[in-house]
Order: sequence, then C-alpha cells, then structure tokens
Amino acid sequence: MSSLTDLLRETEIVVAEAAATLVSMQKEPLHASRKDLRDIVTAADLASEKIVIAGLKKLTPEAGILAEESGKSGGANGARWIVDPLDGTINYARGLPWFSVTVAYEKDGEIVLGLLDAPAMNLKASYLKGDGATVEGKPAFVTQTRSVSDAVISVILTSHFSDDEVRRTTAIVEKLGRTARGVRIVISGGLEMSLVASGRLDAFVSIKADAVSHAASTELVRAAGGKVTCLDGCDSRVDDIEKIASNGLIHDELLSLVREALT
Repeated sequence: MSSLTDLLRETEIVVAEAAATLVSMQKEPLHASRKDLRDIVTAADLASEKIVIAGLKKLTPEAGILAEESGKSGGANGARWIVDPLDGTINYARGLPWFSVTVAYEKDGEIVLGLLDAPAMNLKASYLKGDGATVEGKPAFVTQTRSVSDAVISVILTSHFSDDEVRRTTAIVEKLGRTARGVRIVISGGLEMSLVASGRLDAFVSIKADAVSHAASTELVRAAGGKVTCLDGCDSRVDDIEKIASNGLIHDELLSLVREALT
C-alpha cells in the first residue's frame, strides 16, 4: 500500500462490506450464545469479523490483528489492526440501530488510521494521522459546551460488568444525573465517542472500556479537538480500560464529578 491515504480508502471498502452484512443479517433470526456474564455473541459478529480480517490481511499481510472474537493473530513487525466487527451486539440483536463496525491501524504503538461505520444510523467516521478526522464526510469538531450543567453525557453500563462495576457505574450515573443536562446509556462505545467527536454528545464515560471498541474513536475525539483520559487525567492509551472522553472544555469538571461519585 503506497500511503496511509490509500490504505484508508481500501479499508473503507472492507468495513463497508462488513457493515452491509450486518444490516442484512439483522433482518433475519439470529443465533446468539453467551460470553462474559450476560454478554452475547451472534452469528453476525462472526460473519462481520471474517469479512474484516480477510480484507485486512489482503491489504497488509505482514500486520498483526487483534479482533474482538478471535483475539490476536499474525504479524510481528510493529503494526497491527484492532477490530470490533460489531460494537453494540445486544443493541443489534434487539433490532436497535446503535451498533457499528470499528477498525484501527496501529503502527509502532500509535494509532495512525481509524474507521467507524454505523450503518443503521448512516454514520461514518474516519481518522487519519496528519489529516484530522471526519464524520459523515465533514471535518469533525467537538462542542463548545463549557459546563457539565449544560452537557449531554453518555455512560457505559453493560452486560459484562461485574456487580462492583455496576455499583460504581450506577454511582456515576446518579452523580451526573443530578448535575448534567442529560445522561444517556447507549452501549456502543466507539459510536458514542464518534458522537462526541461530531458534537452530538459533550462527553462519554466508561470505567471498563475494551481496546477493540475504542481504539479508532479515541484518536477521532482528539483530532476533533477533544480529550480522552483515564480517571487520573492522564491520556488514555489503547489498552487502558478507563475512557473519559469530552470536548475538553468540561473535562476537568467531569473528572472531578466522576471521582466524587466513586469515593
């Protein structure tokens, strides 16, 4: 592949095929099996992942892959793809539109390319190192909201949380519910962070984020002018489980409120 721009264009084709497959399969009866706690995996997760992995291997046969369902494979050259073939599986399985295919390309420890396709929402987002971020083909910009009291914030509370994680997240929801203009629970982390990047949400909070769902959209938020940190305020890296994303302007206030909720 001659350049990152070319790689992005070819990856978009692969991701679009996987997203179209999800749309088609959502209309059919789905077999689902249990994963962690109450979480599930469906035939659509597996079909989408097969398409994405096969396509990426053709584009960059030397790169490794970290995928939601099949784990790690191939490559030891400092480059890898990070893939969630269906972020928002439970939404998807119930016929809801809040799901996406998300793919990131990491080189020497840095995300240099990211893509997200949420087909039921007709939302596509992309990040390219040195070229910024787009949502629906337009430059991505975060909101200018300056107070949590004026903010709409999404919080992850999902089926693979332990009892303690449910307790801690519920405390965050209660705290923000008393302070923010609105609190939403959508449960498709990559999509929600893309909504922060596009100015539709002001912030996103997850105390247990996985690398595959959030790798692409973390850099998307940053390129759009926002921040993504852990609870301690340090930049959140790919493998960090805490993802606090915001427009940047409310970030310190948001972190303070979340910390208060957890004490």
